[in-house]
Amino acid sequence: MSARLVVRFRRWVVVAIAVGALLFLAGSVWAGIDQVGAALATFHWPWMVPVLLLTLVNYGLRFFKWHYLLGRLGVSMPLVENLWNFAAGLAMVISPGKAGELLKPYVVRARTGAPMARTIPALVAERLTDGIAMLILAGLSVTTYAGDKIHYLTVPAALVIGGLAVLSSTRLSTTLLHLLGRLPLLGRVAHKLEEMYLAMRTCLAPLPFLLTVVASIVAWGAECVGYWMVFRGLGVGASLDVSVFLYAFATVAGGAMPGGLGVAEGALAGGAVALIPGLEQGAAVAAALLIRVATLWFGVLLGAAALFRVSALLGGQLDLDRPADASSEPLPPAAP
Repeated sequence: MSARLVVRFRRWVVVAIAVGALLFLAGSVWAGIDQVGAALATFHWPWMVPVLLLTLVNYGLRFFKWHYLLGRLGVSMPLVENLWNFAAGLAMVISPGKAGELLKPYVVRARTGAPMARTIPALVAERLTDGIAMLILAGLSVTTYAGDKIHYLTVPAALVIGGLAVLSSTRLSTTLLHLLGRLPLLGRVAHKLEEMYLAMRTCLAPLPFLLTVVASIVAWGAECVGYWMVFRGLGVGASLDVSVFLYAFATVAGGAMPGGLGVAEGALAGGAVALIPGLEQGAAVAAALLIRVATLWFGVLLGAAALFRVSALLGGQLDLDRPADASSEPLPPAAP
């Protein structure tokens, strides 16, 4: 494995753990350290088994989307190898801007020769459909629980709809690509931008778009149910409806941060206190901590282990700074 990538990942992990610890400390001070400790002491730990299993359901469906989209692009990568590749990408969610997730298309290029200009759109489409699913899940109850904060959903939803509208218009997209190609820094990669556009249209054609959005709704719905189970383990009578809303809304709110650190925890704890009658602050912070361990940090742990397997597959030559291969092959036509 590239020493450079190892150093970067360790730095990201150290920073993320430090931030997570500070956030937990801040939440504990806000709620009362004794209250948080007491809530954790009462947690019925067998509930963590189904919570973690639901997290694995989430990862499994998201891997299905990634592998399926690569197939739509005519990229054939062995299933088991691609599973290790996807798992390694889970560790990169804590990277700045989640840029480390480019590891996945990099590994695909190294193993299959498919240029990253073709496979990066599969990554973008995978994450985009995740975001759409969370907007849908949060939107189901936003008027009931947070009508004054509906703009947190309508603004990103409008951006997504606008982007999809531009993508669906060949004339408009071609015009924009032509304008971008005139810029000094982008002119040299204009052909790659066009290749990425064609790949994105393939990934977001009606059939794959519908299939991957449905898979995303089920995947993230599973983690929402996991959050509800955490409340059950704490002896809190939170409804499934409010649990789905809180988890989905907090995930959307924290989408711009690496791993949602800070924003997601605050939204989970503060939102739970506001929306669940009689819930104490200590229990709200404990629930936020437990679900984040089961969804974020569990994935980072799995990803860290998978990174070593991916490195072995590549003969130890895992280096994200290697320039992308300029060669490319024609894309399959976008299917309906």
